Amino acid sequence: MDAPQPQHGDRPGRGPRTGRAERADAAGNRRRILEAAARIVAEKGPDALTMNAVAHETGIGVGTVYRRFGDVAQLLFALLDEREKRFQEAFMTGPPPLGPDAPPLERLRAFLHALADRVTDQLDLMLAAETAAPSARYSSGAYATMHTHVTVLVTRVRPEGDAALLAHMLLAPFVPSLTHHLTRDGGRTVDEIKAAADDLLLGLARPR
Repeated sequence: MDAPQPQHGDRPGRGPRTGRAERADAAGNRRRILEAAARIVAEKGPDALTMNAVAHETGIGVGTVYRRFGDVAQLLFALLDEREKRFQEAFMTGPPPLGPDAPPLERLRAFLHALADRVTDQLDLMLAAETAAPSARYSSGAYATMHTHVTVLVTRVRPEGDAALLAHMLLAPFVPSLTHHLTRDGGRTVDEIKAAADDLLLGLARPR
């Protein structure tokens, strides 16, 4: 546990700080921790990211870093969160075909293509998060949001099918470890992955 540290503006004779000031300090610490974590990942790679490294980089006590994020896995997911928010905005409220007002099959295709780009763009960070907490992917809010979105679209394309299961099957190829295997080990390109996703969608759209 960190020893109490003097805060800016604390002086003898002053009363306790307000809750608003405490929340501002907490938000500031969170921002500094995430900025430091992003620098470490950018300069040294995800494997170099540890709670002690972040504490050293920021000058914030390691106990505070643990209290804010729990472990390295949660810190990695927090780093991915801002990009995830922009991705969600794009497919939920952005322009078509990724956003509303496009036919469901076109939206599914645009979504899977955008997901392929997202995973390959941040593959090292996503792979590190998956490795740190393998089961966290399926319990995360980000996966739940994607799964719900794809389920709704699949229902419109194939109303007689098991839309929830089919949505899992469409999302499964974009697990970071598989993308790593295909692109880094197998020499596949993101365009080839997108083309394979298109073939899956053709099967989904084909009448039984």
